[in-house]
Amino acid sequence: MTQAAFFILAALVDEPRHGYGIVREVDALSDGHVQLRVGTLYGVLDRLVADGFIALDREEVHQGRLRRYYRILDAGEAELSAEAERMAAGARTVSERLAARPSGRRPGLAGGAA
Repeated sequence: MTQAAFFILAALVDEPRHGYGIVREVDALSDGHVQLRVGTLYGVLDRLVADGFIALDREEVHQGRLRRYYRILDAGEAELSAEAERMAAGARTVSERLAARPSGRRPGLAGGAA
């Protein structure tokens, strides 16, 4: 799962959102580390719909423009949960590996040279 898909699914957990609302929520959830461009957003949304992870919730006209709201489906929540667990397990493995590295080895230096 891409980082964009992960955060889009996470943005839809609490309520349906339209495109700009998803962009804002992803920015907030990722502390600004994931900034979705419109082309990326709608490409990922199309793929998540095709995969059965999200669905169109409703359409509204706002200031003369159509807003499409998307909601997460049970399959999307299950996929998001599995991905979050996979990422957490990976983070634990890396943290354990870093904690177990030999003392005297300085990070950032090839071959552990001091």
